[in-house]
This record gives sequence, C-alpha cells and structure tokens, in this order.
Amino acid sequence: MKAHARLTAVLDGGRTVLRELRSMAPLTLVPRRGRGPDAAVHLVSSATAPLGGDDLRLDIHVGPGAGLTLTGVAATLALPGLDGTPSSSTVEISVAKGGSFAYRPEPTVVTARANHHALLRADLAEDAQFRTRETLVLGREGERPGRLSSTVQVTCAGVPALRQTQTVGDPALDASLAVLAGHRVLVTELDFGGPARPAASGPWWSRTPLAAGGTLTTAIGPDVVTATGLLDRSWTAR
Repeated sequence: MKAHARLTAVLDGGRTVLRELRSMAPLTLVPRRGRGPDAAVHLVSSATAPLGGDDLRLDIHVGPGAGLTLTGVAATLALPGLDGTPSSSTVEISVAKGGSFAYRPEPTVVTARANHHALLRADLAEDAQFRTRETLVLGREGERPGRLSSTVQVTCAGVPALRQTQTVGDPALDASLAVLAGHRVLVTELDFGGPARPAASGPWWSRTPLAAGGTLTTAIGPDVVTATGLLDRSWTAR
C-alpha cells in the first residue's frame, strides 16, 4: 500500500486555520476543536498499517505565525508482510517564521518479524518552535520484536541541528548497556524553540543540548509508563 497525506496550517485573522487537509488511508487526518488560536488535528489509522511493503508519507506545513498540534489516537503496530519486504514511513515537516508545531504520535510497537524504516525530516525557520516525542516498544508482551530503524533529521535556519538514526530489534544491541540494557521501551523527545536547558542525566535518562539549538532527551524503561515518567521528570531536573 502507498499513501500520501498532506496538512497545511496558516494564520488567518489571528487564528490558525487548516488550509489543506488531505487524507489517504490509512493516514486519516481529523480536525478537532482546539482551545485558543492554534489548530489541532488527530492522526487516525483507518487501516492496519504499516504492513511489510507499505510506503506511507505525511507532509506537514505550518505557515508564518501559525500554531498546530498533531496527535495520534492509538498505538501503531509495525507488522510483517507475507514476503519479508520492509515497510517505510516518512514525515516531512516545515515550520515557517514564528510558527509552532507539536507532533505527538502514540507509541510504535515493533511486532515479531516486522522490518520497518521510519524517517522524520523537519525544516525549521530560525525562530520556529517544534516539539515531538517518539516512543518505541520492542514487541508485544512476551514477544521477540522485529526490527525498526528510525531516522530523524532536523535543520534550523538552514543549519543541520540533528542527524540521528536509532535501530532496535537486534538482540545483542538491545541487551547492551550502551543501547537499551535489556529494556523494552525507548522514548526520545526533541524540543526546538523552548527554554534553553543544560545537559543533565539520571538513572536511565539523559538530556543533551544541541549545538544548533534545541534539546534532545532520551529515556528507557521496562514499559511505556515507566519510560515516559522518567522523561517527564527530566524536565524539572537541573
């Protein structure tokens, strides 16, 4: 299955309006009533995806001064295809001058024999704000996970700010103290345009300021509640 969805938000009369909202199953975009001047949209999976062989793409553009929040409504299951063909998903983001975008998908569960490649690419203006959180879960309960490679590329005002690829599903690497130390859940949060934060770390979490601006925070844990709780508490750490 190939699917390409698009979402464009612009500022109009002091409020953010959705100028373009184009869904294609399984990527279904559902506007929801927001509070204040910003727009809010749910990303709903209207079919089982990604399956092996699927190629999914979502383009998001936030215009000057506009504010947008995009949230998922259910966990994503990365599933194997019949012939072992990998699946892929691409999220392309651009945030113009004075714009802000928050992207909060639900966790991605890497099921047995899955082979998925995810790419998130963001192009931010110098004073744009962007915040996102990715949660990867290695398999369903009692299940050995498949393989997932997640790449994030962020550019701020034309300057590369982050180039990172994380791969899960290799038993030796997942068990290594240098990677996941045997934990099942990896949570990564990016924050650009928010308040500056110094480097800090604690048991199973770390926070790193990026040279071109922004902050990268990572936490691992045995389950989603524990890992996200660690990451949330890192916000108050000094």
